[in-house]
Amino acid sequence: MKIVDRYLIKQFLQTLFFGLVAFTLIFVMIDMLENLGNFIDQDVPTDLIFQYYLVFIPEIIRLIIPVSVLLSSLFTAGKMANLNELTALKASGLSLYRFMTPFILTSILISLFTVYFGGYVVPMANKHKVYIEQNYMKKGLVYFGSNIFFQDSETRIVTINYFDVSMGQANQVSIQEFSANDKTKLSARTDASSMKFDSTKNRWELFNGTTRTFTDSTETLEKFDKKEYSGLNFKQDEIIQKQRKPEEMNLSELKNFANEQLRTGNNPIKIEIEYHSRIAVAFASSIVILFGLPISAGRRRGGLAMQIGFNLLITFIYLVFMKISQAFGQNGVINPLVTAWLANFIFFCAAIINIIRSQK
Repeated sequence: MKIVDRYLIKQFLQTLFFGLVAFTLIFVMIDMLENLGNFIDQDVPTDLIFQYYLVFIPEIIRLIIPVSVLLSSLFTAGKMANLNELTALKASGLSLYRFMTPFILTSILISLFTVYFGGYVVPMANKHKVYIEQNYMKKGLVYFGSNIFFQDSETRIVTINYFDVSMGQANQVSIQEFSANDKTKLSARTDASSMKFDSTKNRWELFNGTTRTFTDSTETLEKFDKKEYSGLNFKQDEIIQKQRKPEEMNLSELKNFANEQLRTGNNPIKIEIEYHSRIAVAFASSIVILFGLPISAGRRRGGLAMQIGFNLLITFIYLVFMKISQAFGQNGVINPLVTAWLANFIFFCAAIINIIRSQK
């Protein structure tokens, strides 16, 4: 690595770090002002408020990394242009492509880091954030009577009103079986006051309930104090996962959840789009820097402020286009993988055209 490369990368990373810190503090202050009344009303302890924003910071960083990378590259190139350093580099024979190389390589490394950071670190932090919101801020609570509701197979629906995590016990359980030939026709229903998983037998046990079996014209009723129910496709540690939000799941959990949705006959498109989008959005840093650097290094009219405004507009259009493509993907118009990467592909091609034009 040449001295000029180390200099460019150092200036770029220093500006990026300052941008991340500044944007994070702004986000935290705005959110704190919005939630201040809630903190006071719910009498949230100071240490929990500190924890809340500590685990909120990873999500903020994930969101602002592309903009911070863009502004860092613009400020670095703009500063060099104002100090005539860029002119000296061009006079020495350094082409635009060579000038952009250390920025692009650094942005690719940042994108790869963001894939892991946004795919595993952020969901882990979000879990604790949601826990604080639900238990201390009374936000996003799931109320009694509609706690957990999921499809266990193509013909089975399970409803659990309340699940006690500490005891591993499901309370007020209903299991509905439907006909394989006509999925609108109920063939059997089992209701129980509680249900626990027997790890030695690898099956669920139901307590104090009834099982009703339906035929075309008759109904049979069976009461039981204890009953083993075989064939259920979940374990106790998977119950909570079934009611978790996608933002609380890491990439591996999202992939498994999508496969589970497909196995049970549900449409996994939204989950698949979320999975691929997390990876695609991570590479937004590399896309926006391809737009920003040629413009900033070209010494165009309007100065640095005009360049920043124009590039922020391009970034905004990029993010809006990504949301629009996701809407089409969720309706089944576009394949989930294509949906997630379509914006990246189109804007990458546009950025390459912009670089070529800047060389003329």
